[in-house]
Amino acid sequence: MPIDESLAGLSDLAFRSAFAIYVLALVLLIARLASSQTARVNERELVAAPATGGGIGPGRVATPPTRPMSERLGNMGSAVLVVGVAAHVLSIVLRGFATHRFPLGNMYEFVTMATAAAMVVGAAVLRGQRFRSIWVFLLVPVLILMFLAATVLYADAAPVVPALRSYWLPIHVTIVSIGSGVFLVSGVASALFLVTRYRPDSAVAQRLPDARTLDRVAYQTAIIGFPLFGAGVILGAIWAEAAWGRFWGWDPKETVSFIAWVVYAAYLHARATSGWRETKAAWINIAGFVAMLFNLFIINIVVSGLHSYAGLT
Repeated sequence: MPIDESLAGLSDLAFRSAFAIYVLALVLLIARLASSQTARVNERELVAAPATGGGIGPGRVATPPTRPMSERLGNMGSAVLVVGVAAHVLSIVLRGFATHRFPLGNMYEFVTMATAAAMVVGAAVLRGQRFRSIWVFLLVPVLILMFLAATVLYADAAPVVPALRSYWLPIHVTIVSIGSGVFLVSGVASALFLVTRYRPDSAVAQRLPDARTLDRVAYQTAIIGFPLFGAGVILGAIWAEAAWGRFWGWDPKETVSFIAWVVYAAYLHARATSGWRETKAAWINIAGFVAMLFNLFIINIVVSGLHSYAGLT
């Protein structure tokens, strides 16, 4: 079937809109961090100041308490994030309708799906005011990946090559992309955990949740991503047997994917082992995320292999 150019254009517009909305949300959440610090300084000054007499008496009107600026900025940032996630998901749906296939046929579409998964999982896990500071550090890598997807990795809406015209495409690649997005959230949480451990008095650490909360976020999201990514690797092997006549051939993509999965298995094991469950485990988690990024960019773009024909992850 021919490509629906109008829907393809709307998909690109929704993607660019999501990017712009995320930038606005990032600005609001950064302003929230700055205003929260100002609010803490003012609160200390009020506590130190001598109390003045006078209560609510005749002729006096009680001034209703106003919400702090940091809370209002945080609420606005959260609301903007919801709109951005909706536009992000809409771009994927429109891309699928425009191409009459599941929108995971090239690296642009994979990164779009992975970043959308990271945002959806973040919206589910990072709820509440105490998690809003984490969003600043999650949005930065998401925006970088989306920028690369829209520039370096962008591909026009088009049919996929014959090798990818299989029902395994939406099954295998969707699971892998969602797992990758979940690992992005986990990696950011572990990186912030290390900041609170090594630089507890820094300005960044003072604005973050406590180390235990960050460690718990990293662990809970890794638990979600690990079986998803593992299932994606196994289903990819089944697809490889149907397409190439063998389950495993030590293709660079297969090999690095398996290594990344093993690293995350080591993280989950270390997280449950006394003496490793905190700082050492966090470093293993970050190593797993680095392996994921290496798999996405270096293996797909630089190294030649059986997965190179479409830039498909």
